[in-house]
Formats: sequence, C-alpha cells, structure tokens
Amino acid sequence: MRRESYRDRALVVRTHDFGEADRIVVLLTRDHGIVRGVAKGVRRSKSRFGSRLQLFVELDVQLYPGRNLSTISGADTVGYYASGIIDDFKRYSAASAILEIASSIAPMEQGPYLFDATTAALQRMQNAEHPVLLLDEYMLRAMDHAGWAPSLFDCAQCGRPGPHTAFHPGAGGAVCLYCRPQGSAKIPAETLHMMWLLAHGQGGRVLAEHPGLTGAIHRLTTAHLQWHLERKLPTLEVLDQV
Repeated sequence: MRRESYRDRALVVRTHDFGEADRIVVLLTRDHGIVRGVAKGVRRSKSRFGSRLQLFVELDVQLYPGRNLSTISGADTVGYYASGIIDDFKRYSAASAILEIASSIAPMEQGPYLFDATTAALQRMQNAEHPVLLLDEYMLRAMDHAGWAPSLFDCAQCGRPGPHTAFHPGAGGAVCLYCRPQGSAKIPAETLHMMWLLAHGQGGRVLAEHPGLTGAIHRLTTAHLQWHLERKLPTLEVLDQV
C-alpha cells in the first residue's frame, strides 16, 4: 500500500550525487528524525529546486515515503543561514560539525528538540565571534537532552561532591581522587564549572572569567561526545586542525 505524502521542516545534513541528474539528500527533519530522500533532476543547470537543497538552509519539504528512499518532491526556503558561515572557515567548520553531531544523535532522540536546537545554533553561528565555544555549548546541551551529559560537579562514580580535578568520559565525566580511572585527564577545578555555565547559556561569563580554559572545555566536551557515540566525527577532527 502506498503511504501518504507529508510535509515537514528540514535541514540538509549531507548530499550525494546519484545517477546523471539526481541527488541523494539526507535530511534532519523536525518530526520524522533522519530522512534519506532522492531529489530527481536537481543537478540540471536550470533546477531552482536543487539550489534550495543546500547546507545551512531551513526548508519546508514535501516527501513521499518509499521502500528505501523517500522522494523529495518540493522544498520551500524557510530560513537561510549560510550568510556569515560559508565565508568564514572556522564558522563553516563548526556549523558542519553541528550538522554531523545532529545526524549522529537523531536516531537516539524523539521529538522536535534536536531540530529546533540545531536550527537555533546555525542562526547564532552566522555572527558568532567564538564559533567553537558555540559548538561546545550545542554539544553539551544535545548530550544533556540525549541523557548522557557529563557529570560536572559530583563524582560520576561515587557521587562525592566536587569540585574535582579529573575527568574521564568512560566514567561519566568528573571523577574524584578515589574513583578516577587510569588515563583520566587532569584539569583545573574551574574547568568543569565553566562547562556548567556554558551548558546553561552563559558563554559570556566563561570568556570573561576564564578565557584560557576554552581549549580544555572543547577537548573534554569532544572526548565525552565521541566516547558515547563510539566513533570519531570527521568534522570535529577537521575543526581541531583549524
């Protein structure tokens, strides 16, 4: 039985050329999670439709479900966030990482939160003076929503109150002197408090009080994310080389 078509808000996560004129498009949708679809004929030079199916564009899409791929039959632009991103390599790298992280977490997440958070982060990224810090805030909030945010005060193993000066993603974040596994990162006590502030939207305080800790914050946040995803993300590796 043919399933009914539907409309949804969407962000393009990645694309692949398919055949002579078609394109496979991976979408992060608001209400249907990750959707893989084919946009037919969009690689022809006169296709306006194809020009909308780009990174950093919020879309209203019409989708027909198929056995393996949906068919994308229409797409209207809702928001264009590429301005300020595509002409700045650090913003572009951070925004690309946000999309890859969203597509990795989406299979574990229910509801519109991840789409809304990703769209908001891309909007802010257009004018971000500290794109990596914005990325770290996004990662911390996305992990919290997914249910595996790092412990940033109490020891993740025994619950002993902090502040603590060691962190291990496999142990769950902050670890005390008695519980820390071999290979734990040694960090200044202020680091985890700054991560807590960042997770609660207070990046300005981080920059004002401890700007020298932003590198450590990024390393710990990235390590925790990739530990729980059980793989390294190429976009984060590129960003670390910028």
